[in-house]
Amino acid sequence: MAASPSALPGATAPLRAAIPALEISYFTDPLCCWSWGFEPQLRRLRYAFAGRIALRLRMGGMIGDWNGFSDPLNDIHRPAQMGPLWIQAGTITGMAAEPTVWVHDAPASSWPSCLAVKAAGLQLPAAADLYLRRVREAVMIQGRNVARHDVLIDIAQSLAQERPDLIDAELFERDFAGREARTALEEDVREARFRGVRRFPCLGLSRSGAEPVWLVGWRPWEALVAAVRDCAPNLGAERKPANPDAYALYWAGVLEPEVAVAFGRSQQAISAGSVHTPSSGTSGEPVQGSADLHRQASNEKS
Repeated sequence: MAASPSALPGATAPLRAAIPALEISYFTDPLCCWSWGFEPQLRRLRYAFAGRIALRLRMGGMIGDWNGFSDPLNDIHRPAQMGPLWIQAGTITGMAAEPTVWVHDAPASSWPSCLAVKAAGLQLPAAADLYLRRVREAVMIQGRNVARHDVLIDIAQSLAQERPDLIDAELFERDFAGREARTALEEDVREARFRGVRRFPCLGLSRSGAEPVWLVGWRPWEALVAAVRDCAPNLGAERKPANPDAYALYWAGVLEPEVAVAFGRSQQAISAGSVHTPSSGTSGEPVQGSADLHRQASNEKS
């Protein structure tokens, strides 16, 4: 089920409507285990309605620092308490996460990784999309401390070697240290606070002539698609991949729980700790998989 990014240029790109039926503001954070667990559902949604949904990434800045962070709902006030939540989320969602990072090399903040995503996005929205995926994999699967600047730069350098069409490492480093990316992150966090977004993942569903609908927290596919169709009944039929290999090719690699959700397999059919790492060593999204992202700032809904 593995697919190499090098195979993607010959793939058929999905058809895109001139005006999407639904716009989604996706508030998330690289250190949010429930956002990681939501990847199978979100990827299926984006594949199913490619060209009919426009997605905008919004970084949440979930953890400014541990002195000011508190999650009373989950009784989390210090880094070591985050590990059990990751284990619980992995068990429920099927998307395994490496909890020991919170003991051995705990991230001090999620702001650096959020900032790095915005820096990548200054080059292309698809670069931000792919970079966010790789940051999630780095911390959730590999247990790397993505609050460290050297780790974030290393991720960008690896991406630049694999996808030079999407991201330039030197430009990323300049943007990562620059004001424009920081301003973009501050705007995202300010928007989240204005909208009352305090938990992730959070989706703001918008369509012309209707009030936005907010979906907060992880939910299974059936609940997600029902809410989306209720908001945008004109989405049309769901596009389905021919087989797991075709789905993996579209995304340049997938994890086993993502295949299970995409093909409607029972969650019990996979282990919570089971992942399928693409043989190419990558599982980021190709240009095709990013077709639902806004490509021009003038097209984005604030």
